[in-house]
Amino acid sequence: MVVLRIRNAHKRKYTLICVCIVGFIMYRYLGVPAGGRRMSRKVGLSANSSQFTLEGEPFHILGGSIHYFRVPRAYWRDRLMKMKACGINTLTTYVPWSLHQPERGVFNFRTQLDLEAYINLAAELGLWVILRPGPYISSELDLGGLPSWLLRDGSMRLRTTYPGFTQAVNTFFDKLIPKVVPLQFKKGGPIIAVQVENSYGSFAKDESYMLFIKEALQTRGICELLFTSDNHNTLKSGGVEGAIRSVKLQKLNQRDIQDLSSLQPNSPAMVMDYWTGWYDVWGDLHHVLPPEDMVSTVREILRRGMSVNLYMFHGGSSFGFMSGALADPSYKALVPSYDYDAPLSEAGEYTPKYHLLRDLLSRYNRGETFPDMPALHYREAYEPAIMYQHLSLWDALSFTEGPLRSAKPVNMENLPVNNGNGQSYGYTLYETTITSGGLLRSGDNVRDRALVFVDRSYIGLFKRRSVELAVPDGTAYLEFTGGKLWTSSPGKEP
Repeated sequence: MVVLRIRNAHKRKYTLICVCIVGFIMYRYLGVPAGGRRMSRKVGLSANSSQFTLEGEPFHILGGSIHYFRVPRAYWRDRLMKMKACGINTLTTYVPWSLHQPERGVFNFRTQLDLEAYINLAAELGLWVILRPGPYISSELDLGGLPSWLLRDGSMRLRTTYPGFTQAVNTFFDKLIPKVVPLQFKKGGPIIAVQVENSYGSFAKDESYMLFIKEALQTRGICELLFTSDNHNTLKSGGVEGAIRSVKLQKLNQRDIQDLSSLQPNSPAMVMDYWTGWYDVWGDLHHVLPPEDMVSTVREILRRGMSVNLYMFHGGSSFGFMSGALADPSYKALVPSYDYDAPLSEAGEYTPKYHLLRDLLSRYNRGETFPDMPALHYREAYEPAIMYQHLSLWDALSFTEGPLRSAKPVNMENLPVNNGNGQSYGYTLYETTITSGGLLRSGDNVRDRALVFVDRSYIGLFKRRSVELAVPDGTAYLEFTGGKLWTSSPGKEP
Protein backbone atom coordinates (compact mmCIF):
# COMPACT_ATOMS: atom_id res chain seq x y z
CA MET A 1 0.00 0.00 0.00
CA VAL A 2 2.84 2.37 0.81
CA VAL A 3 4.51 1.65 -2.54
CA LEU A 4 1.25 2.34 -4.35
CA ARG A 5 0.86 5.71 -2.64
CA ILE A 6 4.39 6.72 -3.55
CA ARG A 7 3.84 5.79 -7.16
CA ASN A 8 0.56 7.70 -7.26
CA ALA A 9 2.28 10.72 -5.76
CA HIS A 10 4.95 10.56 -8.47
CA LYS A 11 2.25 10.24 -11.12
CA ARG A 12 0.50 13.34 -9.81
CA LYS A 13 3.79 15.24 -9.77
CA TYR A 14 4.68 14.22 -13.32
CA THR A 15 1.15 15.01 -14.49
CA LEU A 16 1.38 18.48 -12.95
CA ILE A 17 4.75 19.08 -14.62
CA CYS A 18 3.36 17.99 -18.00
CA VAL A 19 0.32 20.28 -17.60
CA CYS A 20 2.62 23.22 -16.79
CA ILE A 21 4.79 22.53 -19.83
CA VAL A 22 1.78 22.27 -22.13
CA GLY A 23 0.33 25.44 -20.63
CA PHE A 24 3.59 27.32 -21.21
CA ILE A 25 3.76 26.13 -24.82
CA MET A 26 0.17 27.23 -25.44
CA TYR A 27 0.89 30.63 -23.93
CA ARG A 28 4.21 31.03 -25.76
CA TYR A 29 3.09 29.99 -29.21
CA LEU A 30 -0.67 30.59 -29.25
CA GLY A 31 -0.49 33.70 -27.15
CA VAL A 32 -2.90 35.21 -24.65
CA PRO A 33 -2.89 39.03 -24.72
CA ALA A 34 -3.94 41.45 -22.01
CA GLY A 35 -7.62 41.11 -22.90
CA GLY A 36 -7.48 37.35 -22.44
CA ARG A 37 -8.43 36.38 -26.01
CA ARG A 38 -6.28 33.72 -27.67
CA MET A 39 -4.49 34.86 -30.82
CA SER A 40 -3.13 32.86 -33.72
CA ARG A 41 0.11 34.89 -33.91
CA LYS A 42 0.36 34.75 -37.69
CA VAL A 43 -0.33 38.31 -38.88
CA GLY A 44 0.70 40.60 -36.03
CA LEU A 45 0.33 44.37 -36.01
CA SER A 46 -0.79 45.64 -39.43
CA ALA A 47 -1.77 48.99 -40.90
CA ASN A 48 -4.69 49.38 -43.26
CA SER A 49 -6.13 52.57 -44.73
CA SER A 50 -7.71 53.80 -41.51
CA GLN A 51 -6.47 51.88 -38.48
CA PHE A 52 -4.02 49.46 -36.97
CA THR A 53 -5.09 45.88 -36.46
CA LEU A 54 -3.57 43.22 -34.26
CA GLU A 55 -4.22 39.75 -35.64
CA GLY A 56 -7.06 41.19 -37.72
CA GLU A 57 -8.82 43.01 -34.87
CA PRO A 58 -8.88 46.84 -34.54
CA PHE A 59 -6.10 47.97 -32.22
CA HIS A 60 -5.14 51.38 -30.86
CA ILE A 61 -1.59 51.74 -29.62
CA LEU A 62 -1.74 53.42 -26.22
CA GLY A 63 1.96 53.48 -25.49
CA GLY A 64 4.25 54.73 -22.78
CA SER A 65 8.04 55.00 -22.72
CA ILE A 66 9.99 53.63 -19.76
CA HIS A 67 13.69 52.95 -20.33
CA TYR A 68 15.09 49.91 -18.50
CA PHE A 69 18.52 51.54 -18.34
CA ARG A 70 17.10 54.57 -16.48
CA VAL A 71 15.19 52.59 -13.84
CA PRO A 72 16.90 50.37 -11.21
CA ARG A 73 16.03 46.78 -12.01
CA ALA A 74 14.47 46.32 -8.57
CA TYR A 75 11.81 48.86 -9.61
CA TRP A 76 11.04 47.57 -13.11
CA ARG A 77 7.96 45.63 -12.04
CA ASP A 78 6.60 48.47 -9.92
CA ARG A 79 6.90 51.03 -12.73
CA LEU A 80 5.39 48.75 -15.39
CA MET A 81 2.51 47.75 -13.10
CA LYS A 82 1.74 51.42 -12.52
CA MET A 83 1.77 52.01 -16.26
CA LYS A 84 -0.56 49.07 -16.83
CA ALA A 85 -2.91 50.40 -14.13
CA CYS A 86 -3.12 53.71 -16.00
CA GLY A 87 -4.59 52.05 -19.08
CA ILE A 88 -1.44 51.87 -21.21
CA ASN A 89 -1.31 48.75 -23.42
CA THR A 90 2.15 49.10 -25.03
CA LEU A 91 5.61 49.67 -23.57
CA THR A 92 8.23 51.42 -25.72
CA THR A 93 11.92 51.51 -24.96
CA TYR A 94 15.14 52.55 -26.62
CA VAL A 95 18.23 50.32 -26.64
CA PRO A 96 21.45 52.24 -25.79
CA TRP A 97 24.32 50.89 -27.88
CA SER A 98 26.88 52.82 -25.82
CA LEU A 99 25.89 50.99 -22.62
CA HIS A 100 25.55 47.54 -24.17
CA GLN A 101 28.92 47.73 -25.95
CA PRO A 102 31.23 49.93 -23.87
CA GLU A 103 34.29 48.61 -25.72
CA ARG A 104 34.84 46.96 -29.08
CA GLY A 105 34.19 43.27 -28.64
CA VAL A 106 32.79 43.70 -25.12
CA PHE A 107 29.02 43.35 -24.65
CA ASN A 108 26.84 43.69 -21.58
CA PHE A 109 23.26 42.39 -21.46
CA ARG A 110 23.28 41.49 -17.78
CA THR A 111 21.63 42.76 -14.57
CA GLN A 112 20.56 46.37 -15.19
CA LEU A 113 20.96 45.91 -18.95
CA ASP A 114 19.09 42.59 -19.24
CA LEU A 115 16.83 43.63 -22.12
CA GLU A 116 15.35 40.15 -22.52
CA ALA A 117 14.26 40.05 -18.88
CA TYR A 118 12.67 43.49 -19.24
CA ILE A 119 10.68 42.50 -22.33
CA ASN A 120 9.61 39.23 -20.73
CA LEU A 121 8.44 41.16 -17.67
CA ALA A 122 6.31 43.37 -19.93
CA ALA A 123 4.75 40.24 -21.43
CA GLU A 124 4.05 38.80 -17.98
CA LEU A 125 2.19 41.99 -17.05
CA GLY A 126 0.13 41.97 -20.25
CA LEU A 127 1.93 44.78 -22.09
CA TRP A 128 2.85 44.79 -25.76
CA VAL A 129 6.25 46.22 -26.73
CA ILE A 130 7.55 48.55 -29.43
CA LEU A 131 11.33 48.19 -29.55
CA ARG A 132 13.51 51.12 -30.64
CA PRO A 133 17.02 49.69 -31.13
CA GLY A 134 18.58 52.61 -32.98
CA PRO A 135 21.52 52.36 -33.47
CA TYR A 136 21.20 56.12 -32.86
CA ILE A 137 18.50 56.79 -30.27
CA SER A 138 19.08 60.41 -29.14
CA SER A 139 17.19 60.12 -25.81
CA GLU A 140 19.37 62.86 -24.32
CA LEU A 141 22.28 60.45 -24.04
CA ASP A 142 25.87 61.43 -24.75
CA LEU A 143 26.49 61.06 -28.51
CA GLY A 144 22.86 60.01 -28.85
CA GLY A 145 23.62 56.56 -27.46
CA LEU A 146 26.41 55.80 -29.94
CA PRO A 147 29.60 54.42 -28.32
CA SER A 148 32.41 56.96 -28.05
CA TRP A 149 35.03 54.52 -29.34
CA LEU A 150 33.60 55.06 -32.83
CA LEU A 151 35.35 58.43 -32.78
CA ARG A 152 38.79 56.82 -32.67
CA ASP A 153 38.41 56.50 -36.44
CA GLY A 154 39.54 59.92 -37.67
CA SER A 155 37.48 59.51 -40.83
CA MET A 156 34.34 58.33 -39.04
CA ARG A 157 31.03 59.48 -40.50
CA LEU A 158 28.33 58.63 -38.00
CA ARG A 159 24.87 57.58 -39.20
CA THR A 160 25.96 56.95 -42.77
CA THR A 161 26.97 53.94 -44.82
CA TYR A 162 30.62 54.71 -44.17
CA PRO A 163 32.18 51.21 -43.84
CA GLY A 164 33.66 51.88 -40.40
CA PHE A 165 30.21 52.73 -39.08
CA THR A 166 28.22 50.01 -40.84
CA GLN A 167 30.70 47.34 -39.73
CA ALA A 168 30.32 48.47 -36.12
CA VAL A 169 26.51 48.48 -36.43
CA ASN A 170 26.55 44.99 -37.92
CA THR A 171 28.68 43.70 -35.06
CA PHE A 172 26.32 45.19 -32.48
CA PHE A 173 23.18 43.94 -34.25
CA ASP A 174 24.74 40.47 -34.51
CA LYS A 175 24.63 40.39 -30.70
CA LEU A 176 21.44 42.35 -30.06
CA ILE A 177 18.92 41.18 -32.64
CA PRO A 178 19.14 37.41 -31.95
CA LYS A 179 18.16 38.19 -28.36
CA VAL A 180 14.91 39.92 -29.36
CA VAL A 181 13.89 37.85 -32.41
CA PRO A 182 12.28 35.11 -30.24
CA LEU A 183 10.39 37.82 -28.33
CA GLN A 184 8.47 39.03 -31.39
CA PHE A 185 4.69 38.69 -31.58
CA LYS A 186 4.69 36.09 -34.36
CA LYS A 187 6.99 33.92 -32.25
CA GLY A 188 4.85 34.19 -29.13
CA GLY A 189 6.44 37.27 -27.59
CA PRO A 190 5.19 40.79 -26.84
CA ILE A 191 7.14 42.79 -29.48
CA ILE A 192 4.53 44.02 -31.99
CA ALA A 193 6.69 46.59 -33.81
CA VAL A 194 10.27 47.81 -34.21
CA GLN A 195 11.46 51.33 -34.98
CA VAL A 196 14.14 51.90 -37.62
CA GLU A 197 16.76 54.37 -36.30
CA ASN A 198 15.41 57.60 -34.77
CA SER A 199 14.77 61.13 -36.05
CA TYR A 200 16.95 60.57 -39.10
CA GLY A 201 15.06 63.25 -41.04
CA SER A 202 16.78 66.02 -39.07
CA PHE A 203 20.18 64.56 -40.04
CA ALA A 204 19.64 62.81 -43.38
CA LYS A 205 23.15 62.86 -44.87
CA ASP A 206 23.06 59.51 -46.65
CA GLU A 207 20.16 58.37 -48.82
CA SER A 208 21.20 54.72 -48.47
CA TYR A 209 21.52 54.71 -44.70
CA MET A 210 17.92 54.04 -43.64
CA LEU A 211 17.63 51.20 -46.13
CA PHE A 212 20.82 49.71 -44.67
CA ILE A 213 19.39 49.84 -41.12
CA LYS A 214 16.07 48.37 -42.24
CA GLU A 215 17.79 45.49 -44.00
CA ALA A 216 20.16 44.98 -41.07
CA LEU A 217 17.10 44.38 -38.88
CA GLN A 218 15.13 42.21 -41.30
CA THR A 219 17.99 39.98 -42.44
CA ARG A 220 18.60 39.09 -38.79
CA GLY A 221 15.01 38.00 -38.27
CA ILE A 222 12.95 41.09 -37.43
CA CYS A 223 9.55 40.35 -39.00
CA GLU A 224 7.11 42.68 -37.20
CA LEU A 225 5.75 46.03 -38.41
CA LEU A 226 8.42 48.71 -38.84
CA PHE A 227 8.14 52.39 -37.90
CA THR A 228 10.21 55.52 -38.39
CA SER A 229 9.79 58.59 -36.21
CA ASP A 230 10.51 62.26 -37.00
CA ASN A 231 9.38 65.81 -36.40
CA HIS A 232 6.61 66.93 -38.76
CA ASN A 233 8.95 69.02 -40.94
CA THR A 234 11.47 66.19 -41.43
CA LEU A 235 9.07 63.29 -41.99
CA LYS A 236 9.85 62.93 -45.68
CA SER A 237 13.63 62.72 -45.40
CA GLY A 238 13.53 60.40 -42.39
CA GLY A 239 11.37 57.64 -43.83
CA VAL A 240 12.17 54.41 -45.61
CA GLU A 241 10.08 52.26 -47.91
CA GLY A 242 8.23 49.55 -46.02
CA ALA A 243 8.09 51.38 -42.66
CA ILE A 244 5.17 53.38 -41.26
CA ARG A 245 6.08 57.02 -40.64
CA SER A 246 5.17 58.44 -37.23
CA VAL A 247 5.49 61.93 -35.82
CA LYS A 248 6.98 63.56 -32.70
CA LEU A 249 5.22 66.54 -31.12
CA GLN A 250 3.97 68.25 -27.99
CA LYS A 251 1.32 70.51 -29.46
CA LEU A 252 -1.09 69.02 -31.97
CA ASN A 253 -1.99 71.21 -34.91
CA GLN A 254 -3.51 70.66 -38.30
CA ARG A 255 -0.19 71.07 -40.09
CA ASP A 256 1.27 68.05 -38.28
CA ILE A 257 -1.63 65.88 -39.36
CA GLN A 258 -1.55 67.17 -42.92
CA ASP A 259 2.19 66.58 -43.29
CA LEU A 260 1.78 63.02 -42.06
CA SER A 261 -1.33 62.16 -44.07
CA SER A 262 0.05 63.66 -47.27
CA LEU A 263 3.08 61.35 -47.10
CA GLN A 264 1.06 58.22 -46.33
CA PRO A 265 -2.60 58.86 -47.10
CA ASN A 266 -3.59 55.20 -46.78
CA SER A 267 -2.11 54.50 -43.37
CA PRO A 268 -3.27 55.13 -39.80
CA ALA A 269 -1.64 58.00 -37.93
CA MET A 270 0.71 57.48 -35.00
CA VAL A 271 2.29 60.00 -32.63
CA MET A 272 5.35 57.99 -31.64
CA ASP A 273 6.59 60.63 -29.21
CA TYR A 274 4.02 62.79 -27.52
CA TRP A 275 6.26 64.75 -25.15
CA THR A 276 4.59 64.75 -21.73
CA GLY A 277 7.18 67.24 -20.47
CA TRP A 278 10.80 67.97 -21.30
CA TYR A 279 14.33 67.34 -20.12
CA ASP A 280 16.23 69.77 -17.89
CA VAL A 281 19.61 71.47 -18.33
CA TRP A 282 22.02 72.87 -15.78
CA GLY A 283 21.17 76.46 -14.85
CA ASP A 284 17.53 76.36 -15.99
CA LEU A 285 14.35 75.76 -14.04
CA HIS A 286 12.63 72.38 -14.10
CA HIS A 287 10.48 72.11 -17.22
CA VAL A 288 6.78 71.78 -16.48
CA LEU A 289 3.89 71.07 -18.85
CA PRO A 290 0.53 71.70 -17.10
CA PRO A 291 -1.41 68.45 -16.61
CA GLU A 292 -4.49 69.90 -18.26
CA ASP A 293 -2.49 70.72 -21.39
CA MET A 294 -1.09 67.20 -21.61
CA VAL A 295 -4.46 65.50 -21.16
CA SER A 296 -6.16 67.89 -23.56
CA THR A 297 -3.70 67.01 -26.32
CA VAL A 298 -3.92 63.27 -25.65
CA ARG A 299 -7.71 63.53 -25.73
CA GLU A 300 -7.58 65.25 -29.11
CA ILE A 301 -5.16 62.66 -30.50
CA LEU A 302 -7.52 59.88 -29.47
CA ARG A 303 -10.56 61.76 -30.76
CA ARG A 304 -8.93 61.84 -34.18
CA GLY A 305 -8.49 58.06 -34.07
CA MET A 306 -4.70 58.27 -33.87
CA SER A 307 -2.45 56.00 -31.86
CA VAL A 308 -0.05 57.57 -29.37
CA ASN A 309 3.02 56.86 -27.28
CA LEU A 310 3.71 59.03 -24.23
CA TYR A 311 7.36 60.05 -24.06
CA MET A 312 8.00 59.76 -21.23
CA PHE A 313 5.48 57.90 -19.10
CA HIS A 314 8.21 57.53 -16.46
CA GLY A 315 11.59 59.10 -17.05
CA GLY A 316 13.81 57.83 -14.26
CA SER A 317 17.45 58.93 -14.05
CA SER A 318 20.42 59.22 -16.39
CA PHE A 319 22.96 57.56 -14.15
CA GLY A 320 26.64 58.40 -14.02
CA PHE A 321 27.96 60.42 -16.94
CA MET A 322 25.55 59.14 -19.60
CA SER A 323 23.70 62.48 -19.97
CA GLY A 324 24.49 64.47 -23.08
CA ALA A 325 24.39 68.17 -23.82
CA LEU A 326 22.40 70.63 -25.87
CA ALA A 327 24.26 72.65 -28.51
CA ASP A 328 21.65 75.08 -29.85
CA PRO A 329 20.99 77.89 -29.33
CA SER A 330 23.70 77.77 -26.66
CA TYR A 331 25.66 74.94 -25.11
CA LYS A 332 24.00 73.50 -22.00
CA ALA A 333 24.73 70.22 -20.26
CA LEU A 334 21.82 68.03 -19.20
CA VAL A 335 21.21 67.14 -15.57
CA PRO A 336 21.19 63.49 -14.40
CA SER A 337 17.52 63.68 -13.47
CA TYR A 338 15.26 62.50 -16.28
CA ASP A 339 12.04 63.23 -14.42
CA TYR A 340 10.67 64.81 -17.63
CA ASP A 341 7.61 66.05 -15.72
CA ALA A 342 6.14 62.68 -16.68
CA PRO A 343 2.94 61.08 -15.29
CA LEU A 344 5.11 58.98 -12.98
CA SER A 345 7.75 61.06 -11.22
CA GLU A 346 11.44 60.22 -11.18
CA ALA A 347 10.83 58.46 -7.85
CA GLY A 348 7.92 56.49 -9.29
CA GLU A 349 5.20 58.49 -7.55
CA TYR A 350 1.79 59.30 -8.99
CA THR A 351 1.33 62.85 -10.24
CA PRO A 352 -1.79 64.86 -11.21
CA LYS A 353 -0.95 63.94 -14.82
CA TYR A 354 -1.20 60.27 -13.94
CA HIS A 355 -4.64 60.59 -12.35
CA LEU A 356 -6.04 62.73 -15.18
CA LEU A 357 -4.63 60.36 -17.79
CA ARG A 358 -6.03 57.29 -16.04
CA ASP A 359 -9.46 58.90 -15.92
CA LEU A 360 -9.26 59.80 -19.63
CA LEU A 361 -8.17 56.31 -20.70
CA SER A 362 -10.78 54.62 -18.52
CA ARG A 363 -13.47 56.56 -20.37
CA TYR A 364 -11.77 55.87 -23.71
CA ASN A 365 -11.62 52.13 -23.00
CA ARG A 366 -15.26 51.78 -21.95
CA GLY A 367 -16.00 48.42 -20.42
CA GLU A 368 -12.37 47.60 -19.63
CA THR A 369 -11.44 47.29 -15.97
CA PHE A 370 -7.99 48.63 -15.12
CA PRO A 371 -5.82 46.95 -12.49
CA ASP A 372 -5.70 48.62 -9.09
CA MET A 373 -3.02 51.25 -8.68
CA PRO A 374 -0.03 49.70 -6.88
CA ALA A 375 0.67 51.12 -3.44
CA LEU A 376 3.50 53.61 -3.18
CA HIS A 377 6.72 52.48 -1.56
CA TYR A 378 7.94 54.11 1.61
CA ARG A 379 10.70 56.60 0.92
CA GLU A 380 13.35 57.71 3.33
CA ALA A 381 15.60 60.73 2.90
CA TYR A 382 19.28 60.53 3.67
CA GLU A 383 20.64 62.88 6.30
CA PRO A 384 23.04 65.58 5.08
CA ALA A 385 26.55 64.23 4.55
CA ILE A 386 29.42 65.99 6.27
CA MET A 387 32.88 65.86 4.70
CA TYR A 388 35.64 65.76 7.27
CA GLN A 389 38.58 65.04 4.99
CA HIS A 390 39.37 65.56 1.35
CA LEU A 391 42.17 64.91 -1.11
CA SER A 392 43.07 67.54 -3.67
CA LEU A 393 43.40 66.67 -7.34
CA TRP A 394 47.12 67.29 -7.21
CA ASP A 395 47.63 64.97 -4.24
CA ALA A 396 45.54 62.29 -5.91
CA LEU A 397 47.77 62.21 -8.99
CA SER A 398 50.34 60.11 -7.19
CA PHE A 399 47.81 57.26 -7.08
CA THR A 400 47.19 57.25 -10.81
CA GLU A 401 49.10 55.67 -13.65
CA GLY A 402 51.90 57.59 -15.31
CA PRO A 403 50.97 60.35 -17.75
CA LEU A 404 50.72 60.02 -21.51
CA ARG A 405 53.17 62.34 -23.26
CA SER A 406 52.14 63.88 -26.55
CA ALA A 407 53.28 66.82 -28.69
CA LYS A 408 49.70 68.10 -28.77
CA PRO A 409 46.51 67.49 -26.75
CA VAL A 410 44.71 64.22 -27.44
CA ASN A 411 40.95 64.12 -27.10
CA MET A 412 39.75 61.66 -24.48
CA GLU A 413 38.21 59.25 -26.98
CA ASN A 414 41.68 58.68 -28.44
CA LEU A 415 43.57 58.21 -25.20
CA PRO A 416 45.35 54.81 -25.07
CA VAL A 417 43.26 53.50 -22.17
CA ASN A 418 40.48 50.93 -21.63
CA ASN A 419 42.01 48.32 -23.90
CA GLY A 420 42.46 50.78 -26.73
CA ASN A 421 38.89 52.11 -26.57
CA GLY A 422 39.67 55.54 -25.15
CA GLN A 423 37.86 57.34 -22.37
CA SER A 424 34.09 57.76 -22.70
CA TYR A 425 33.18 59.91 -19.71
CA GLY A 426 34.66 61.90 -16.89
CA TYR A 427 37.64 64.24 -16.73
CA THR A 428 41.08 64.52 -18.29
CA LEU A 429 44.03 66.54 -16.97
CA TYR A 430 46.24 68.20 -19.60
CA GLU A 431 49.52 69.71 -18.47
CA THR A 432 52.24 71.71 -20.22
CA THR A 433 55.03 74.18 -19.42
CA ILE A 434 54.90 77.86 -20.39
CA THR A 435 57.74 80.38 -20.21
CA SER A 436 55.86 83.67 -20.43
CA GLY A 437 52.46 85.16 -19.86
CA GLY A 438 49.99 86.42 -22.41
CA LEU A 439 46.69 85.31 -23.90
CA LEU A 440 45.83 81.65 -24.05
CA ARG A 441 43.55 81.01 -27.00
CA SER A 442 41.42 77.90 -27.15
CA GLY A 443 40.67 78.07 -30.87
CA ASP A 444 38.17 75.32 -31.62
CA ASN A 445 39.70 72.74 -29.29
CA VAL A 446 37.74 73.07 -26.06
CA ARG A 447 34.32 71.70 -26.95
CA ASP A 448 33.11 71.24 -23.37
CA ARG A 449 34.50 72.87 -20.20
CA ALA A 450 38.06 73.31 -18.98
CA LEU A 451 39.28 74.67 -15.64
CA VAL A 452 42.66 76.37 -16.11
CA PHE A 453 45.37 76.38 -13.42
CA VAL A 454 48.83 77.94 -13.31
CA ASP A 455 51.14 76.53 -10.65
CA ARG A 456 48.07 74.70 -9.34
CA SER A 457 46.27 77.98 -8.76
CA TYR A 458 42.97 78.45 -10.54
CA ILE A 459 42.99 81.32 -13.06
CA GLY A 460 39.84 80.84 -15.11
CA LEU A 461 37.40 78.75 -17.06
CA PHE A 462 37.08 77.88 -20.71
CA LYS A 463 33.42 77.37 -21.43
CA ARG A 464 32.73 75.69 -24.73
CA ARG A 465 34.47 77.69 -27.47
CA SER A 466 35.60 80.52 -25.18
CA VAL A 467 38.05 82.64 -27.15
CA GLU A 468 40.91 83.51 -24.80
CA LEU A 469 42.19 83.67 -21.24
CA ALA A 470 44.93 85.85 -19.71
CA VAL A 471 47.93 83.93 -18.33
CA PRO A 472 50.34 85.65 -15.86
CA ASP A 473 54.04 86.11 -16.62
CA GLY A 474 56.69 83.72 -15.46
CA THR A 475 57.69 80.14 -15.95
CA ALA A 476 54.88 77.84 -14.80
CA TYR A 477 53.02 74.64 -15.38
CA LEU A 478 49.71 75.11 -17.09
CA GLU A 479 47.00 72.56 -16.39
CA PHE A 480 43.60 72.02 -17.99
CA THR A 481 41.17 69.79 -16.25
CA GLY A 482 37.76 69.22 -17.72
CA GLY A 483 35.47 67.11 -19.78
CA LYS A 484 35.69 66.10 -23.36
CA LEU A 485 37.41 68.07 -26.04
CA TRP A 486 34.76 66.68 -28.38
CA THR A 487 31.13 66.29 -27.45
CA SER A 488 27.83 65.80 -29.20
CA SER A 489 24.40 67.26 -28.75
CA PRO A 490 21.95 64.47 -27.95
CA GLY A 491 18.97 66.75 -28.50
CA LYS A 492 20.35 67.39 -31.96
CA GLU A 493 22.07 64.94 -34.22
CA PRO A 494 25.91 64.69 -34.18
